[in-house]
Amino acid sequence: MTTKTLIYPVRDREGSQREPISNGTLHHQEISREESYHADNKAIFGFWAYIMSDCLLFASLFATYAVLQNNTYGGPSAGELFSMPFVLVETLILLTSSFTFGLVTMYAHHHNSKSKVLAWLFVTFLLGVAFLAMEVTEFAKLAEEGNSWQRSGFLSAFFTLVGTHGLHVTAGLLWMGSLIAQVMRYGLDSVTVRKLSCLGLFWHFLDIVWIFIFTVVYLMGAI
Repeated sequence: MTTKTLIYPVRDREGSQREPISNGTLHHQEISREESYHADNKAIFGFWAYIMSDCLLFASLFATYAVLQNNTYGGPSAGELFSMPFVLVETLILLTSSFTFGLVTMYAHHHNSKSKVLAWLFVTFLLGVAFLAMEVTEFAKLAEEGNSWQRSGFLSAFFTLVGTHGLHVTAGLLWMGSLIAQVMRYGLDSVTVRKLSCLGLFWHFLDIVWIFIFTVVYLMGAI
């Protein structure tokens, strides 16, 4: 008994017939898609494991801040140092960047629109830079006024907690810049979309951490 190889005619977008595809080729394409799917799942699962480890890092920093927040050593407290309107603008900028990155994910996964992905990635990048610039401005102002991390236990805990978040934002911006270059060069293939998904998890995680910082450090400190 002989096995026939089926041949499938393929037409391009203009309707002209291209080189036919055999059932064996289609089978290999299905295997390739399945392998790509499993690779995506493994990568995202591994990145979730990293996010969990980062949660432990920030949990320890929050615990340290909670212990040291009243150790001002005769220096200013949180309510005397921080400008709530300034911090509120900073928070809105970062939350807006989370929304714009959600648009990046939507256009990458559901619309395969390279131009819109690049546009919203660039907007998110600019918002991240604006947030980081405001954070650096706040640190510089505190240091200029003599309220550096060496002033008291409270300020040491504050600079460590907020500074660690700022370092993560910096790493996210470097990663985002790299992905902008990759999307421009390679388009939205399976690898770049997978990297965008991981970066999205990271960026949204940083937004959640900042909400806790805003609440615990700034809002509760002002009360």
